[in-house]
Amino acid sequence: MRMEIEDFKSLKQISMDAGQFNVIVGSNGSGKSALLEAIGVLSAAVSGEVSDATLMSRGVRVGTPALYKSSFRNQKIAKTIKFQIENDEHIRYQVHLANPLEKPKPKWTYFSEKLEADGEKVFGRSNATKYEIPLLPSFSVDAERGLLSFLQGVNQQETTFQKANAFYDFLTEYKIYTPYTTFLRGLAADPTQADPIGLNGGRLAEAVADLLTEDSFGTLDLDELFDLIDWAIDIKVAPPNKSILSSSVPSPQKTIRFTDIHMRENRAELTAYDASEGSLYILFILTLALHPDAPHIFSIDNFDQALHPRLARKLTALFSKIILEQNKTCFLTTHNPLVLDGLNLKDDRIRLFAIDRDSEGVSILRRIELNDELINEDLPLSQLWVMGRLGGVPNL
Repeated sequence: MRMEIEDFKSLKQISMDAGQFNVIVGSNGSGKSALLEAIGVLSAAVSGEVSDATLMSRGVRVGTPALYKSSFRNQKIAKTIKFQIENDEHIRYQVHLANPLEKPKPKWTYFSEKLEADGEKVFGRSNATKYEIPLLPSFSVDAERGLLSFLQGVNQQETTFQKANAFYDFLTEYKIYTPYTTFLRGLAADPTQADPIGLNGGRLAEAVADLLTEDSFGTLDLDELFDLIDWAIDIKVAPPNKSILSSSVPSPQKTIRFTDIHMRENRAELTAYDASEGSLYILFILTLALHPDAPHIFSIDNFDQALHPRLARKLTALFSKIILEQNKTCFLTTHNPLVLDGLNLKDDRIRLFAIDRDSEGVSILRRIELNDELINEDLPLSQLWVMGRLGGVPNL
């Protein structure tokens, strides 16, 4: 899957050949989150509308055109922001989105839009206020609506439209997850609700309950889960029990309960409120990979938070394995060097990218591939990154 992004925040002009499991490293402010958000804007454009509502539902921080459009010193601000994506089925979608700086509109307009299949044009428009649908002369699409959403259900017998509809279904699922401990514990309602789990970690208990059986967690054997949460011997989801949860703590309808392997049998149970936050992050991450209702394409910003470096390494290896098995696509950002040591870069579906900003502040994205020079260093990727050999580090 190849993406091109132009004039969005610090991403003046970048391209990305993404795999299924993509890890992005870079210093603070280098453009990692902007890249995840650019995919979110593209997803909204494919869905047929780019507005605060469609962006927020995907985890994109809403902002004015003045914040979204690149505004580097001594450079003219572009009229539009541009996105292009081509999948492995040779479906290519390109869109230019416009919104005036002085008087921003609630919705971005489709300045131009084009869909190609196997190099052949399916539809296209350029700077048109309305678009007449050739096969449906009584219908027209205004400039604030995307054309691809109107193809759903049309000509399902034609291979081209089947591919286009599959592309639409896949990309419109995209969401950016940024879990926070408060929502993982169930102490507050997630401001961005989604099924099966909120973008900030809300409804984790309910999602975990969907996957948990007597001896497995989704397709994962429980023993593998307890290898990561090594202080627990049992996990279940049940209503809160006042004997183990203070009455002064906000009480969700369901809570995750852990049984501590080291404690006395009648006093070994902990709720999500008292349990290690790292354990909740593990359940959150694995739920995204394993739950059948979770998106097939998503991002996790700050993947490593609340995790010990060695645990982050082991979770990365397991998480990437499950993502490939489930045929999903994900993008992760991290500041934890040991996450890199959990990557099997010999598998081309697993890819590592470094992002830096040049002297003018423009974000530059580069794929890090194993080559003879890196292999001959005989050092783990974590050390090579910290040493500055891979890029994606601050100039300190």
